[in-house]
Parts: sequence; structure tokens; C-alpha cells
Amino acid sequence: MSQRPAVAEFQRYGFALEKADRIVGVVLTLYSRYRGQDGDEIRCNLSSWSVDAEFRPYAAMLVAKVLRRRDVTYTNISPAPATLKANWALGFRPFSTGQFAFLPALNSAPRSCRGLEVRPDLAEMAMLSDSERYILSEHAALGCLSLICICDGEAFPFVLMPRRTLRGLIPCFQIAYCRSLTDLAQCAGALGRFLLRRGILLCVVDAKEPIAGLYGWYRPNRGLKYFKGPRPPSLGDLTFTELVLFGP
Repeated sequence: MSQRPAVAEFQRYGFALEKADRIVGVVLTLYSRYRGQDGDEIRCNLSSWSVDAEFRPYAAMLVAKVLRRRDVTYTNISPAPATLKANWALGFRPFSTGQFAFLPALNSAPRSCRGLEVRPDLAEMAMLSDSERYILSEHAALGCLSLICICDGEAFPFVLMPRRTLRGLIPCFQIAYCRSLTDLAQCAGALGRFLLRRGILLCVVDAKEPIAGLYGWYRPNRGLKYFKGPRPPSLGDLTFTELVLFGP
């Protein structure tokens, strides 16, 4: 976290609850600035929230200290089952209610469509916006697979995070960034060909329902993710969250 750039006046690490020089509670906050067509947006991923049992009545006060900004979108992407009621009470609402597992290699794609792994000297990086180039470069440095799919002369950015599913037996990738699920379906064939060369068949993406154009299955109530604030993250956008920084 110390290596991540600070965002304006926001805390770099979060807040701690202290009693007699002893930390008895903590909430980690991962702030990021997103540059979009409608202007800058600040998101805060509440990465971890824990308070010692005897000080549990102060837990709500601790997290309320973080949630005071109305211009920030807060996310909780790994809520413990016991905290779901507290999430709702604090104003969090789901932006993803399940996950869609799919086999991109089953999608057809013209041979002109291709997937390219991001590197500093890749000429196709110039086809993306500054913010997307930053996302791809930063996540590649964090151990993700950053790709550009070229289809019909247009460039589509993707970030894939390595994971394992089915009790850790099968290697797969989780979509950590795509512009939209429509773009994901359009480029699935090119992604599938690229991943097949690495021996990967399976991908997972956050969803609310089955995704048209992808061959797979929807798993409701898996990987529930919540937000509070002016704008929910789009499905397939886990950039700069705890899953990327700390691993699943």
C-alpha cells in the first residue's frame, strides 16, 4: 500500500481504533482516482474491517468515519456473511449478485482479431486513452495479465487476474477490467485463442445474470460485491481493489 500513489487528501492506509496505545480495530481503505468521460471519480475499496470482540460496539463508528464523503464511491467486494446486515444498514447495495464462468475459446473470432500482451514498447497502446494505458501498465506490474484485443481496427483493453476455481484445482482468470460485458463477449474468441496457448480454458467475471454471447454458466450468490455512493462500478471492473493488490 505504501507503494501506491496517494489520492488527494484521502488516507493512504485507513483508520485504526486505539485503546491505551494498543490497536484494537482497523479498517483499510484503498483509494483510487478514475478518469472518465464525465470527469474524475474517486473510489474507496474497504479492504479489511476488524475490531476486537470487546470493542465491537465501536465498529460502526469506525467505518462511519470512512463513509462520510458523499462524493466517493465505496466498495466492499469480499463481505463476510456475518456483516451483510451491517452493510445494508450502512447504505451499501449490491452491484454484482453472482459470477459467470465461461470458456472463451468456444467463441469464434476472425483471424484478424488478435490478443496482444501489454509491454512498454507495444505500438497498439497508443490506440487507448491515457487512463486505460495506466490501468493496463499498473496491473501488469501487479502480476495481472494485461491484454489489448484488436478487432475490426479497434483496440479493447482487458486485465485478467490469475485464480483457481473448483476448490483450487483448476487454474483460470478472473476479469479485473473490461470496458463492458458487451466488449468482453465481442473479444472472447480472441482472448480464448490467446489463453489457450497458455493452457487456460476457463474465465470468470462478475455478473447479475447469464451474459449473452458467452458460453458458460451463471452462478448466483457467488462473489457478492457491494457499493455505496454516487456511481456503482461497472461489472468486470475490479481495478486497484484488494483482489488485485493482495490476491484472492
